[in-house]
Amino acid sequence: MKIRSNSTDFCKLVVRLAVLTAACANFAAAQTGAEAKVISMSGQVSVMKGSGQWALNAGDLIQPMQTIVTGPDGTAVLQVADRSTIDIYPNSQFVFRNNPGDFKDLVDLFLGKIKVKIEHFGGVPNNNKVRTPTAVIAVRGTIFDVEVDGRDETTVVQCEEGQVRVSHFDMPGGGSRDLGPGESVTVFKNQPLAKKSNVDRGAVAQKLVRMATDAASQILLNRSTGAGSTGASGTGTSTSGDKAPPAPPTGGAPPTPAPGH
Repeated sequence: MKIRSNSTDFCKLVVRLAVLTAACANFAAAQTGAEAKVISMSGQVSVMKGSGQWALNAGDLIQPMQTIVTGPDGTAVLQVADRSTIDIYPNSQFVFRNNPGDFKDLVDLFLGKIKVKIEHFGGVPNNNKVRTPTAVIAVRGTIFDVEVDGRDETTVVQCEEGQVRVSHFDMPGGGSRDLGPGESVTVFKNQPLAKKSNVDRGAVAQKLVRMATDAASQILLNRSTGAGSTGASGTGTSTSGDKAPPAPPTGGAPPTPAPGH
């Protein structure tokens, strides 16, 4: 009986030590502020460990210098300590905080697409950087998309809100561009940046459609309110301005009969 008691006490001690160790690890992780938390996800979303991939779940923490991979159906939302978020799209791959000594070095995107939403409170800039094989995107508080084509490392940056500065990553003298809302730029591997940013044609097209719809609605409204104001007495007067057809003859000689009659 005494041996059993000692064995039971020892097992309880081991369990308590394990719980305490896990709690300390979680506390230490929370104190660093360098991690990202998986807020939501669906499909295949994994973290690289060695030569293998380990499936992630909502609530997991992403450590600096870890590589995240999504499959054809994989999407996820990560959140960092300042409540900025990273939306990950299918078929993407990036390294989170590739430079652990610099918290502003947020993501190195190698393939696929992400949407970054940088929080800034009280109007204070929140400087962050996103890098790709061909571009460096510097932000101070904004929403923007970054997409990398894995075939030729072409990068497309589109600003949705605020402002971002895009610079060429591996081409000296490749230039830099400031993007505002609705603007985008494509960065090619061996070409300097375009002198003028592209305008989001989709947003422009949607605006034109809305304008055309409003104009058509106004025309129909004008027609409906003006109908019946002319010729409403039932006299048969034309409202279009056309002349009425001539009345048939009422007198005169009868028509000439056809030959043979």
